[in-house]
Amino acid sequence: MEFFFKPGGIAVVGATASKGKGGNIIVSNLKKGYSGKIYPVNPGYKEIEGLPCYPSVADVPDPVDLAIVFVAAHMVPRVINDCAKRKIPGVMIQSAGFSETGPNGIALQQEIKQIAEKTGIRLWGPNCMGLVDANQRFIFSTVTPAIWDTGLPCGNVSLIAQSGMLAGAFLIDLMSHGTMGISKVCSIGNKMDVDENDLLAYLIDDPETAAIGLYLESFTDCRRFMALSRRSAKPIVVLNGGKTAGGAAAAVSHTASLSANGALVSGAMAQAGIVEASGFYQLTDYCKTLGMYPKIPSRGRNRVAVLTYTGAAGIVSADIMDRHNLELSALNTATLDALQTVFPTWMPPSNPVDMWPGIILNGSKKTYNKAMEAVCADPGVDAVFVHCFAGGFSLEADLDRMAKTAKEAGKPLVCWISGERDRVYQFQVSAQKTGVPVFREVMRAVECLGTLLNRHPRGIETDEGPDASEQIRRLKKDTRLHVLTLEKGPLDEYVSKQVLEASGIPVVEETPVASLAKARQAAAGFGFPLVAKGMVPGVSHKTESNLVHLGIASDQALETAVTSLLQTMEGRGSILIQKQVQGKIELVAGFVRDPRLGPCVMCGLGGVFAEALNDTVFGVAPLTLTDALHMIDRLKCRNMLNGYRGCDPVDKNALGSILVTLGNLGWAYPGIQEIDINPLIIHKGGPIAVDGVVVLAQRVESE
Repeated sequence: MEFFFKPGGIAVVGATASKGKGGNIIVSNLKKGYSGKIYPVNPGYKEIEGLPCYPSVADVPDPVDLAIVFVAAHMVPRVINDCAKRKIPGVMIQSAGFSETGPNGIALQQEIKQIAEKTGIRLWGPNCMGLVDANQRFIFSTVTPAIWDTGLPCGNVSLIAQSGMLAGAFLIDLMSHGTMGISKVCSIGNKMDVDENDLLAYLIDDPETAAIGLYLESFTDCRRFMALSRRSAKPIVVLNGGKTAGGAAAAVSHTASLSANGALVSGAMAQAGIVEASGFYQLTDYCKTLGMYPKIPSRGRNRVAVLTYTGAAGIVSADIMDRHNLELSALNTATLDALQTVFPTWMPPSNPVDMWPGIILNGSKKTYNKAMEAVCADPGVDAVFVHCFAGGFSLEADLDRMAKTAKEAGKPLVCWISGERDRVYQFQVSAQKTGVPVFREVMRAVECLGTLLNRHPRGIETDEGPDASEQIRRLKKDTRLHVLTLEKGPLDEYVSKQVLEASGIPVVEETPVASLAKARQAAAGFGFPLVAKGMVPGVSHKTESNLVHLGIASDQALETAVTSLLQTMEGRGSILIQKQVQGKIELVAGFVRDPRLGPCVMCGLGGVFAEALNDTVFGVAPLTLTDALHMIDRLKCRNMLNGYRGCDPVDKNALGSILVTLGNLGWAYPGIQEIDINPLIIHKGGPIAVDGVVVLAQRVESE
């Protein structure tokens, strides 16, 4: 990939002398920052922008190892062939008119891809805006020359964007507002060859990149993306477009990309330690914060001191912190005594630290500096959130000194800034150079601080996935599971739970019966209370079809239930008698085979509210037990699992083991399309499957 980022010479195919045209903008941008050889290619010119122009790629002299192509789409295949013959290793195709336009464009893109596969040439794009490297001052792009007016502020955040115009327009917005410096921005467009994984791997090793942000509408290979992310010590933030039905449709029309289910992708991102963003500015704000503090504190160190000049902002900050798993530090006696030296005697300091009375008494700089020194020396403070004002009246902080104090203490500092427009801009520019993330909203500042302090560190774990082979081999050899190679479609509930039990998942005591007499025999063995269910082929939601009778506590109630089921079923299927399991918490667990992510596991709040509340999380199988426990901790209902209001605390290791087993079962038997356990009742802390279905897509022999 080095020839894309540090080429020895660049041929611009489709260069033109016409000002404002893409072929001219590329050459002009190169001349302003790139110090290597530039070779315009166009048979209609002898010279472009003072540079000799060549009639074809074949005529371009050495050195040249990158071609930027900006010609009509139908001309691109010939150009790629010419570049391959010229032994140019890489091509950036910035032309549009390919798969995003429909069948003809798809065919054209496929033709180009075949050339690349045959010749080994690497292709970046098409339908992209190339590369901007602010540190090297390389602009290999048709982005407007107005980008130079921003001064190309340098930073350590690199971005990968599937959208070309986003990469260009949004980049200018960021740079011109002084909110963030940039290392590299890569616009990858249709990514028919070079994709997010290739660029992610390069940026992970790039010494000029400390944090990586991506806007993607699809994943070429999500599992490789996860593996790269898990190994990376650098924070990675992803904004995934096209997760909803409407968003996915828009993605198809824009870049011909199909999006994986949003919940599955979110689960995969969380499992790999990736931070997920929901908007463009949130994406860059997360990256800015993580890039400024790449050495992430230990997970769970989330105690924050708030220094404010207004009590109201301190109260609001505390309220928002609670929503982002942050807590106000309990300041120790030494800290409070130090603060009291700049506070009036009538006001004892506390956290949030309302500095206004101290500012009136001692001035803003002395008060800010003393407060900063005091809280940074407190071992109970993990980070500091400072509120600043720029202009208008004497309320300006010494940001450089505060930043130095925080850095020496090894504690992250973030700022909220308000005030006069021009002074605020200058404050932001200064903060960017100082290495302090500054925000115009209290909520965004707290949100980013929460992301920083609660992000699970990556790059230090060697366990990329479980050694699941032993359990998978055992599952394949278990004769009780051979039904999974013989049937297709949904198995009935009884057979499904036999499969689960054979796999090691706890299931309710039950037996199928065909008559009232057999039901009474089952009742004598199980004891009351019981559950009676009708198993009818093709009916998955039994409750809605009046096929479930709960709380059967007597022989008469059993007779009534069985008689009712026989009438409802009209001779179809059979009756399942179960020992009723008592439990206040009902969960759901399952398995799904996604066309892009492959085997995935799900867990969530179950019972009749499973679909209504939609509190579910996903993970990509195979899972480690640690992966499974992290999944459980992402549930909104996680507090319920800790013994909430008289409920037995859930054995999370047992629940996690069920999730691990579901993933391994799906790996062992490729014919399994879905597994749904709902509900998974928590009885005396242990999870028990009381209803479930295994769905087989087709007959596939176990390996």
